[in-house]
Amino acid sequence: MKLKRANTILYCRHWTETVEFYRDILQLPIAFRNDWFVEFRLTDHAYLSVANVQRATIQSAEGHGITLSCQVSNIDSAHETFKQQGVAVTPIRQKWGGWSFYLHDPEGHRIELWQPLTP
Repeated sequence: MKLKRANTILYCRHWTETVEFYRDILQLPIAFRNDWFVEFRLTDHAYLSVANVQRATIQSAEGHGITLSCQVSNIDSAHETFKQQGVAVTPIRQKWGGWSFYLHDPEGHRIELWQPLTP
C-alpha cells in the first residue's frame, strides 16, 4: 500500500471558533469548505479538517487523547507570534531531541510545535 495523502479530522462542538482558530491564528489555507466541514492544507500531502458534530456521525473527543504535532522552521518566532496574538502557550522546552511548546485550540485539542535541535 502506498499512501498518497493524509487527512486528520477533528469533530468539534465549538466548530465556528475552531475553524476561526485554524484559519486566523494558525493561518492555514483552506482547501475545501462547506457549511459544516472545513479542510485546511498543512503540506502538499497532509490536511487537517474541522467537522461540526451537529452534522457529523461522530461525536467530539473534546480534545482528549489528541495531540497535533507539527515541525516549524523557527520555534522562537512561532512562540512569539502566538504570545503577541494573546494565545496561551507553554514555555519552549528541550524535549525528544528538539525544542517544543504547546497550545490548545478552542475545542481543547493540544497542538505541539517543535523544531529539531540542529536544522
